[in-house]
Amino acid sequence: MDKFVSLTGVAAPLPMINVDTDMIIPKQYLKTIKRTGLGSHLFDEMRFNDDGSEKPDFVLNREPYRDATVLISDENFGCGSSREHAPWALLDFGIRCVIAPSFADIFFNNCVNNGILAIKLPHAEVHALLKDADGGHNARFTVDLESQTITRPDGSTLTFEIEPERKHRLLNGLDPIGLSLQKDDAISGFEARVNEERPWL
Repeated sequence: MDKFVSLTGVAAPLPMINVDTDMIIPKQYLKTIKRTGLGSHLFDEMRFNDDGSEKPDFVLNREPYRDATVLISDENFGCGSSREHAPWALLDFGIRCVIAPSFADIFFNNCVNNGILAIKLPHAEVHALLKDADGGHNARFTVDLESQTITRPDGSTLTFEIEPERKHRLLNGLDPIGLSLQKDDAISGFEARVNEERPWL
């Protein structure tokens, strides 16, 4: 997966609590195991009418948020079913960072497994960022993982916490397979010992 080091881009405000995974990517789009193409269906029922036309009031259908790389939302983001298609859809749309006061655990873990930085911040700070994000073309943020800072449109910064293991994985672009391959020598050594000690296996 792609490394996450630093990101500068437009942040889209989605001030909703309990945004569940079916809202992020509805169930009818779960038939594929491809990670591409799902971005066009991100928030499908909120973005589109039954005839496929856009709902002009939805944030991702408005400029400049069509090109958002950061999404700011509210409490319990990513709740509901454990579908990994949810972070796939966000990533395919172009969202690399989601900021909220809290996340559903499985969604939170799926984010790091797919190269999305999910940031937890106190309610007051999230609500301040939501107000910043309402600034349209001025709603540009820089998220720096190395320094664990968010630079707001006015130049002020906020800091965020992240577990060292998650930070290491994102900075180095390591999904679970990549993390395992870092121990390739130890795995190969173990297999060689097993073959020597128990050749009948």
